[in-house]
This record gives sequence, C-alpha cells and structure tokens, in this order.
Amino acid sequence: MLFNSIEFAIFLPIVFILYWFCTKENIKAQNILLLIASYVFYGWWDWRFLSLIAFSSFIDFSIGKKIGKTVDPKARKWLLKASLFVNLGLLGLFKYYNFFVESFAEAFTIFGTTIHVDRLNIVLPVGISFYTFQTLSYTIDVYKRKLEPTENIVDFFAFVSFFPQLVAGPIERATHLLPQFQRSRYFEYDKAVDGMRQILWGLFKKVVIADNCAFYANIVFNNYEDYNGSSLLLGAIFFSFQIYGDFSGYSDIAIGTARLFGFDLMQNFAFPYFSRDIAEFWRRWHISLSTWFRDYLYIPLGGSKGGTWMKVRNTFIIFLVSGFWHGSNWTFIAWGALNAIYFIPLLLMKRNRSNMDVVAQDRLLPSLKELFQMGITYFMVVIAWLFFRAETIKVAFEMIEAIFTFSNFGTPYIIEEGTGIHILPKKFLLSILIFLTVEWYDRTNTTSLEPFTLLSKYVRWCIYLGIGLSIFLFKGNEQTFIYFQF
Repeated sequence: MLFNSIEFAIFLPIVFILYWFCTKENIKAQNILLLIASYVFYGWWDWRFLSLIAFSSFIDFSIGKKIGKTVDPKARKWLLKASLFVNLGLLGLFKYYNFFVESFAEAFTIFGTTIHVDRLNIVLPVGISFYTFQTLSYTIDVYKRKLEPTENIVDFFAFVSFFPQLVAGPIERATHLLPQFQRSRYFEYDKAVDGMRQILWGLFKKVVIADNCAFYANIVFNNYEDYNGSSLLLGAIFFSFQIYGDFSGYSDIAIGTARLFGFDLMQNFAFPYFSRDIAEFWRRWHISLSTWFRDYLYIPLGGSKGGTWMKVRNTFIIFLVSGFWHGSNWTFIAWGALNAIYFIPLLLMKRNRSNMDVVAQDRLLPSLKELFQMGITYFMVVIAWLFFRAETIKVAFEMIEAIFTFSNFGTPYIIEEGTGIHILPKKFLLSILIFLTVEWYDRTNTTSLEPFTLLSKYVRWCIYLGIGLSIFLFKGNEQTFIYFQF
C-alpha cells in the first residue's frame, strides 16, 4: 500500500478511528490493532511475504528471550550468530543471490571461460532491508545488555511491522521504539496536528517535487547519449531532488502518521543539501541507516580509535557496505566507494566534525564562504548520484566525461519523448526554488513547516490549503517510492 494512494487515504482514517475510539486507550488492544493493521498494510502489496516477516519476527523474539535467560558468554554469542545467520541469510537469498552468481560467472569470462548459472526467479520483498536491520538491532542490543528482552510477542511483532515505517524507514532501534509499545498512549491534539503537518509536507515532497523530477530525470538518463554536458548535469540535479523528495517525503509521512497514534520516530533527514562538507551531509542524510552502521559496524570494527590505516579501512568498509545495502549492482558499490573517497581527506585532516551546527545559525542568509561550501558539497553529491542512478558504471563514467567537457557550457535542454521538442521546465524550476526556500526557513527544526506555527491561524491555514491544492494541481505522474526496491 502506497502512502500516496487512495487505498491509504481510506485505510489511515479507519485505523485512526478504531485506535482511539474503540480500544479506549487500552495498550493491549491498541497493539493488537496496530499489528493487524500493519499486516494488512504490508500484505496489500503481496500477502505471501507476510510469512517471511512473521518468521523473522518469531526467530528474533525467541532468540532474544533465550539470550536474556542465558548466562554463559559462549552460548549467548552462538545465539546472536544464529540471529545474524537467519536474518542476513534471508536478506542475502532474496536480494543478493542473483548478483553473486552472475558476478561469479562474469569473472570467468575474463579467462575466456563461459559458465552458465541458474538465477532464482524470486521477487524482492518490499522493505526487507529495513525490517531486517530493525530486528537485528533488537537481538544485538539484548546481547549487549542494553535492552531487556520482551516477553510479549504482540508488542514485539507490532514493533517489527509498525506500518508507518515498515517498508522504507526510518530504521528504528528497539531501545527507542519497542518501549513505546509497552507504555500507555493518550491522544494529544497538538501532537496529532503536528503529525498532519508532517504528512502534508511529505506528500508535497513526494507528489509535487519527486514525481515531477522523476519525469525529467528519467528522460535524460534513459537517453543520455542525446544530451550535452549541461543537460546531463541538469538531469542529475533533477534526480538529486527526486531521491531527496521521494525518500525524505516518505520519512515525513511515516513520522507524521506515527504521531497520529502517539509514537515518536527518529528524524531521518536534516536538510542534507544545506551541508558544508560531505561529512555533514552524511550526518544529515538517511540518519537512521548511517547511525545504524556507525553503532553496529563501524564502532565494533574499532571506529576512529586506531591508527590511520584502521580509520581509512573502517571508513571504506562502512561506505561500501552502505552502497551494497542499497542494491545488488556494482553501481551502488561504486557510489559508496566514491563517497568514501570524498570523506577520507576530511577524516585524515580531522575536519570531519568541523560543521556540527546548523548552517547560518541565527542568521537569515549564509555567508559567501558557507554558500561556496554548500555549492561544492552539493556538486560532489550530484556527481555521486550519477553512479546511484545509472544502469552501469560505464554509463555513469560516460555521463561524467560529458559533464566535464566544454559542452557543459551549452544551453541545457530536455527532449520531450514522442515529440522531439526541446523543453526546459522553467515553471517547475521555480517550484523547486520555492521548495528550497521553505526548507531553508525550516532548517533549524526537527519537524516540517514549524516556522508557520508562529503565524496567525488564518495565514497558517491559507498556507496549508495552498500546499494541499498544489498537491492536486501540480502532482506528477505517480511513481513508486524509490526506496521500496531496497
């Protein structure tokens, strides 16, 4: 079920009414309802994979209880390994099996040998990367004694399958989200209004910004040979706004929806395109995944405590694994490697934590230095996005080669499919500018459209109405959320 679908527009009010008016704020009844609603939400896509998420939940619930009751360190470690094996094994089978066997076969072609391999004709379950990491956070934290294992199977199953953030995050930690299922929740009007505001802005990001950007980005990337350097750069810029509007829009809707039910989810994006260096960008982009890798992979590997070689090694591991997490294609690994190359100089010069505050703190506009830093960082990110979006690494390099030629000084254009007419979406570029202006004024806040709460009620509601109308009037062609494929 998509957040931007008619089905969800019907589903959400029904669950909301049942949750607050029929459960009488009874925790057990609320959690049972959320569990049923979450399984309906997930099963709407493909009911066959409900057994997969139920199996994963049951394994980690059982192993978590066993770890909690086990004193012997070796036995505890074997139980943790069992959880890792099952969860990562399922993820590897569904997401990476075909990639590995095909890469293995292609490697032998270098020596003139052809190997025929059998692909698995399987569908990638939506959200498997997200809920796998969420359940793993539970068993790892129980193993580290950061969390007591739960005895309530309904609470745990509801935690794993919580529908607002089930298929595309944020990836919640058990230490943060699970306790919220175990304490009383009461309806709070201000919290619900804040949630609706989050949902409204998330829908705007997705439907108006991301879906329209997808239209132009797809034209350019699907016909990259027909464009000069400036047009390819424009296509990459459109993709940068597509993926940001798409993913951060989903996160906003997820956070807002959770608030309607009395839950707080972590902030997943903190205005990353206003970053002044690549380290700041990664502190602000997909925060739930970045911090997951930091806490459960980077720090256990030694983090930044060792020598220079260990710091460089660990950084490359984190970025390569992050790239591979996104998809079974060498392009994602190249994207991760390029971001590691961006990051290493800052790490070696001990400048990776130079920009910890918000840009232009307590000022309306950034300084020229900050503007330059943001421009350079954004350009680096856009170049990296070419690898993320391109079909192959070869295509990405060909696009980059064209961008860094004199053709980049030509007038950018986009050829409308079917007509051959050159178009430059000036009106839509204006909407992106308005979008960035709103985001700039919002950059010091953790929730969307917060500055508008200081305006008079009538002005505020006129703005909300304007955003709502723009969603209906300027929406692009419906696109599936990008991160559903991960």
